[in-house]
Amino acid sequence: MVDKAEPKTRYGIDYDVRKMFRSTKTSDLDRKRKQQQREYCQQTANSSKLHDLDMLDEVLKYYDRRALPTGSEGTPTVVSCGIFIRSFGSINPSTMDYEVDLYLRQTWYDHRLRQPNLVKPLDLNDPKLVQRIWKPEVFFANAKHAEFQYVTVPNVLVRIDPSGQILYMLRLKLRFSCMMDLYRYPMDSQVCTIELESFSKTTDELNLKWTDNQPVMLYDNLKLPQFEIERVNTSLCREKFHIGEYSCLRAEFYLRRSVGYHLVQSYLPTILIVVISWVSFWLDVNAIPARITLGVTTLLTISSKGAGIQSNLPPVSYVKAMDVWMGACTTFVFAALLEFTLVNYMWRKRPETLPGRSMPTIITVKSSKAVMDSDKGDGSNVTTPVQTTARFDTKLHAKRIDKMSRVVFPALFLGFNIAYWLYFMY
Repeated sequence: MVDKAEPKTRYGIDYDVRKMFRSTKTSDLDRKRKQQQREYCQQTANSSKLHDLDMLDEVLKYYDRRALPTGSEGTPTVVSCGIFIRSFGSINPSTMDYEVDLYLRQTWYDHRLRQPNLVKPLDLNDPKLVQRIWKPEVFFANAKHAEFQYVTVPNVLVRIDPSGQILYMLRLKLRFSCMMDLYRYPMDSQVCTIELESFSKTTDELNLKWTDNQPVMLYDNLKLPQFEIERVNTSLCREKFHIGEYSCLRAEFYLRRSVGYHLVQSYLPTILIVVISWVSFWLDVNAIPARITLGVTTLLTISSKGAGIQSNLPPVSYVKAMDVWMGACTTFVFAALLEFTLVNYMWRKRPETLPGRSMPTIITVKSSKAVMDSDKGDGSNVTTPVQTTARFDTKLHAKRIDKMSRVVFPALFLGFNIAYWLYFMY
């Protein structure tokens, strides 16, 4: 007797196939359900955003951007400011200015924009919406040139908090003036400032202050090509004019110039030129073309080097440290050329008799009587003093001058270096 096998099909459909079809259908339903949930959340967020914008539009219908936020209270509006330095351009001593790329942050309270129903702060970067609210009228007092950043969109942001706090941030590229004292250039330290000031509102209407936490921040990888930022100080100030008193902010950047660039580009080349001019002291006095060529070439080279250095500096009315250095190096090179002129003159000059000086010389001769008596074997010698003139050996002294110059010139230049660096570095 054979047992009947349980049928694997029902209504002509295999049981395993129906099971696989059911699992596939379930996974598709789960996927669609999750997609619908995401779309619902996104629509909810968008609707919330649209709802916030609708509320803002409703508020702005009766909003007067010309009125101060605290105008009805009779108190000045307080605006907190902060600066984030994104890049600090090279400082140009010839034009006495520097470029900065920065973010300016301004914060104040406007009770007219208070919206307790807002779920979270509302960010606006549409320039048209930004123009519809009140903003502080401030400007950079020491700015020569300013550019608003538009790449890739206008770099401006207004954040409205439900409590009515407004954050206004924008990105600017500015060139500031910086009055420099170049007396110790290139071992100098400078103080460059950023001055932010109210333009049209006096202290009775608008007061500026720095933010409590890090009012001036620098980018972590910020580096300057020739300077080091030692510290940054912030302070409050007041500017008084005949039309009123205005609130202002001042940030001071204490900068110290790095002398490494000038050591390589200015000091070492001029030292080598001065040392090369001393080679003339070891050349023979008769090597006139070589010594003249060496002296004139070094003099022209150091003159052109000094002109190149001065072209990058403003024409100030006082002497700079670099002027002292170039003047001393030019003097040493010119003195080496004058030394050769003196040596060559003395070498070619004939020996001269020194006036008013004579040296007694003893000459022994026979007298006439001694000559007559010489035949008798009874002659005697007579000693007679004779005056001879001394002569000045110019060639010998010319060689002595060359030998002395080999020691005197380096010693004087070394002494000048010690005095120069001790005075201007400390």
